[in-house]
Amino acid sequence: MGELYRAISADGSAFAAVLDAKDIVSEIEKLHKTSAVVTAGLGRLTIAASLMGYMLKGEEDSLTLRLDGGGPAGQLVAVADSRGNVKSYVTNPVVEIPLNSKGKLDVSGAVGKDGTLSVVKDLGLREPYVGVIPLVSGEIAEDVADYYAVSEQIPTVCALGVLVNPDLSVKSAGGFLVQLLPFADEKCIDIIEKNVSSMRPVSALLDEGVTPKEIADMLLNGLEPNELDTASPVYKCDCSRERTEKVLISIGQKELRAIADEGKDTEVKCHFCGKNYVFTPQEIARLAEGASEE
Repeated sequence: MGELYRAISADGSAFAAVLDAKDIVSEIEKLHKTSAVVTAGLGRLTIAASLMGYMLKGEEDSLTLRLDGGGPAGQLVAVADSRGNVKSYVTNPVVEIPLNSKGKLDVSGAVGKDGTLSVVKDLGLREPYVGVIPLVSGEIAEDVADYYAVSEQIPTVCALGVLVNPDLSVKSAGGFLVQLLPFADEKCIDIIEKNVSSMRPVSALLDEGVTPKEIADMLLNGLEPNELDTASPVYKCDCSRERTEKVLISIGQKELRAIADEGKDTEVKCHFCGKNYVFTPQEIARLAEGASEE
């Protein structure tokens, strides 16, 4: 499971959320059999979703991040609940491209830079909240920070990192969000900028055993940070046979009857966890009875 720690400055003008997500990203690599650069890219998006989802208020609230960058990895999707539990998938899990100019995994090259990041918040209202921004870099952390600046007008610093071993296992993974509240003064902003600029990459810190609490203390150093809360999010898929039936019913009566008439079993595979659900022609015909004629 992951380790999430949140702290707030003594005057309430800034807060930091830090997540050690090695176990979560390891599960992504295990389930989706991702190549190194896709593990890094999908891992970063999943870490961001967990941090952002945990900020939702309602118990049934959820958040979906969808990145369409036009790169060889295709579409990346991560879904989180209000406890930070998360699931994710990618269209093309195996992408092999050269390292970038810094000798690191070329995440922006894999996911692409020409496209959008969309944030969908399902808050139990009639319509979900949807925010869409053009990608800034395709490195994901900068894109998340830009989303907050453009769509929610919240000054935000975001860092996301995944280190992958030569055998494709995950060495370390994690990230942080630092946000300023409306009454933060220039001194507070200067302190945070100085703290962030002096820090080493979050994935390197976590690899060395630095804890999320210690990283939060570094981010809010000089602002008398106090613990806000902690959590232990996990990679968690909530698919079920019942949910799969609802998806099938949604395609309509005519289509379901055509599938049933083929006389073959229908297999539906979950994108997020790979679980297969098999339906006989008789079961499909039964579902058709409850489907719309449209």
